[in-house]
Amino acid sequence: MIELYYCPTPNCQKVSIALEELGLPYRVHPIDIVAGDQNEPVFAAICPNRKVPAIVDPDGPGGKPLTLWESGAILHYLAEKTGALLPRDPVRRAHCMQWLFWQMSYVGPMMGQLHHFVRYAPERLDYPIARYRSEVERLRRLLDRTLAEREYLADEYSIADIACVPWVKMFGLGYPNEAPYPHLDAWVDRVFARPAVQRGMRVDLDKVRPVVIGAVPVTDDVRKHLFASYQAGDGSTRGSASD
Repeated sequence: MIELYYCPTPNCQKVSIALEELGLPYRVHPIDIVAGDQNEPVFAAICPNRKVPAIVDPDGPGGKPLTLWESGAILHYLAEKTGALLPRDPVRRAHCMQWLFWQMSYVGPMMGQLHHFVRYAPERLDYPIARYRSEVERLRRLLDRTLAEREYLADEYSIADIACVPWVKMFGLGYPNEAPYPHLDAWVDRVFARPAVQRGMRVDLDKVRPVVIGAVPVTDDVRKHLFASYQAGDGSTRGSASD
């Protein structure tokens, strides 16, 4: 059984969706990033980068345990392990990897930075908000144009779609499209119609903290658990109560 270290964020939802799609048994270990679980020595021993998700596969290559972090690497590993969700055709496979790396390089970082400066920054700064908002719309336009010509990013359903769709769907709830993107919206609906995607997205949704959805203010204590600029070194950030 794969051990999944998880918080209900788009990066983690990629992995839970893939595990559901592949039918691999897994056990969820909740990591409350708002409370600083990711900075504790127990988790840092699994992921020294102190970010979720991470997995431990007791039946890794050669039958030996494998610890792995970074959501894109995990998706690729799971697809290779099972021989699924990764196109066999070499052109489609290359395009799948192209879109996977694109998500890791652009979609997550650009959407994440916009959300940071809107929600978590201690003061409002117009320039980064405008910059990242423009980048997010550029990415949405690219997806919409691409999906006008195909049903899935690599022509067949793959880890490329799984990597992108949680970010596009969940981010859109707080930051709606600034223009119509009918092909993008149709793709989201198509992917979310899959039962495994729905199951993967539901994992630990009841553990979303109020501060994450804007129900309570962000405090410096929360920022201390989440951001290196508020931390003194790489150790535990515990010591005071968090929201």
